[in-house]
Amino acid sequence: MATNFVKELEWRGMLHDVMPGTEEHLLSGMQAAYVGIDPTADSLHIGHLVGVMMLRHFQMAGHKPIGLVGGATGMIGDPSGKSAERNLLDETTLRMNQEAIKMQLSRFLDFESDAENAAVLVNNYDWMKDITFLDFIRDVGKHITVNYMMAKDSVKKRVSDESGEGMSFTEFTYQLVQGYDFLHLYRKYNCTLQMGGSDQWGNITTGTELIRRIDGGKGYALTCPLITKADGTKFGKTESGNVWLDAHKTSPYKFYQYWLNTSDEDAEKYIKIFTFLSREEIEGLVAEHREAPHKRELQRRLAEELTTMVHSRQDLENAVTASSILFGKSTAESLRSLGEETFMEVFEGVPQCHLPIGDIESGLDMVAALSARTGFLKSNREALRELKQNAISVNKAKVDDSYTITEKDLISGKFVLLQRGKKNYFVLVADTD
Repeated sequence: MATNFVKELEWRGMLHDVMPGTEEHLLSGMQAAYVGIDPTADSLHIGHLVGVMMLRHFQMAGHKPIGLVGGATGMIGDPSGKSAERNLLDETTLRMNQEAIKMQLSRFLDFESDAENAAVLVNNYDWMKDITFLDFIRDVGKHITVNYMMAKDSVKKRVSDESGEGMSFTEFTYQLVQGYDFLHLYRKYNCTLQMGGSDQWGNITTGTELIRRIDGGKGYALTCPLITKADGTKFGKTESGNVWLDAHKTSPYKFYQYWLNTSDEDAEKYIKIFTFLSREEIEGLVAEHREAPHKRELQRRLAEELTTMVHSRQDLENAVTASSILFGKSTAESLRSLGEETFMEVFEGVPQCHLPIGDIESGLDMVAALSARTGFLKSNREALRELKQNAISVNKAKVDDSYTITEKDLISGKFVLLQRGKKNYFVLVADTD
């Protein structure tokens, strides 16, 4: 083995619980392990990334990673930490989501090579769809007692009086269905380890119990901590919802900004979990950051590594360019390189005014652009004063009171950026209708 997988997770802060004997088992030769992935959307979000990182470390250590898309279990709803059941997905949607997820996973895992430990993506719907209810309760259900299932924390929380929600029979059976997945993969791929978040421990150990009771085999369990933020807010969420890996759902610019805005305390934790930098490099970055936290080098490196890994080097460069427009030195050229969507994201929340495009095409003098037509500045007198003091820029270029805004100033054929001083921005939006 290239590395000790368990020790690698341990120093990175990615190990919560591990079944005794797991480390020795993995050191004895190449093994197969799986992580379950919810297929209810056509993209992963950063909440999935810890499981993906575990699979990548597993493959880098010489083992075989299996991604399991929960087509069947996704139709039921995992009771762990959730209060509502999921909606039934039709098979066509399920397959589309599976393909989209595989494309994203392929940025982390090697699916295509001839290597013995090449990754595999499976869908539990493929083997669950043909099993009848009677077959399942006869062949699987009889091996696990209700007492055993009731003892699981995820079940206890949901059936306790405190929750008030209760738990349906469908959800109660979830751990049996997930346990059967482990048994199926044990039989088909000799998969001996299931990994997941710490809230999955009960479901995973039900799988090891089925392997022991039905096949007389030995399965192992390993979980990572649930990722939290130091300020108590939920990891992976913004005001607009999840931070997705799909560029159409969360742009590379917003993705980059999410990691760039990480707190110092979280950045020290996340750099270990969400990058593949070596221990020495991370320790050096952390030491450097503690000496000069105002430089935010740790956050910058974290954002760079993740944006490149999830998107591309070009997307990273575009995101850095976009960030520099608001927070650093930039030029009219870099401003014009932004697409319409990124421009709107960069200047989200900046005051704006809509004008007919004809007003721009016929020429808009600077005093009107600053005051009478937009209200950016309070009066024509203030506009003239600021222009004479060389404090006004159009699209990052300084202008005086003789300047006229025309269609040549339109960015993406639609926007003109006005600026007073370093931090006061205003966007003119040219309406075509």
